[in-house]
Amino acid sequence: MAQRILLVDDEQDLIDLLKYNLEKEGFEIYSALNGREAVAKAKEIVPALILMDVMMPEMDGMEACREIREIPECANTIIAFLTARNEDYSQLAGFDSGGDDYIPKPIKPRILISKVKAWLKRTEIAGVMPSSEVLSNGGIVIDKDKYLVTKGTEVFQLPKKEFELLALLVSAPGRVFTRDYILNYVWGNDVIVGDRTIDVHIRKLREKLGDELFKTIKGVGYKFEP
Repeated sequence: MAQRILLVDDEQDLIDLLKYNLEKEGFEIYSALNGREAVAKAKEIVPALILMDVMMPEMDGMEACREIREIPECANTIIAFLTARNEDYSQLAGFDSGGDDYIPKPIKPRILISKVKAWLKRTEIAGVMPSSEVLSNGGIVIDKDKYLVTKGTEVFQLPKKEFELLALLVSAPGRVFTRDYILNYVWGNDVIVGDRTIDVHIRKLREKLGDELFKTIKGVGYKFEP
């Protein structure tokens, strides 16, 4: 079955261009012209990947991303922002809203297709790996089957990359994971992400689960310390 990709942009010409190039690669393409449409379409088709603009009418891309992250069926959907806004604060806001990557416009179709294949390949590899393991450390319980994280009486359904980062750190309490290792393990060496990507995701884990559990080793990386 062809993998489903949802294109979200208020420029129909751009959607048509991307649709043409991605369909040639065998993907099943759907589209939406604003964030509100994107949320409804994501619920309906549960895409493997969403490529989404930020500045759109009715609902912007970041708000749409937040709402899509609340849809249980879309827990594994990759969301990448494709936008002309490339300021640092915009990229950080994109990751804060639950996005997995942030791609500045313009981008050549061939390069975008390479990125799309890398994202989806990594998702496929993760999908065939055993996921029945339940990790438990420091009061944190990670259920990989249900894609849920529990701390005390609180239950969290984290965005995909936050979940994978947390699972990596919790799998080896006290071990220092270097930034390069984390980037390769969570994002893959075929995907280029910004320097602040890990920092943003660690900050969000601290906000949700407790600042004291995640230690920064300056110039090296991070560790989970229950």
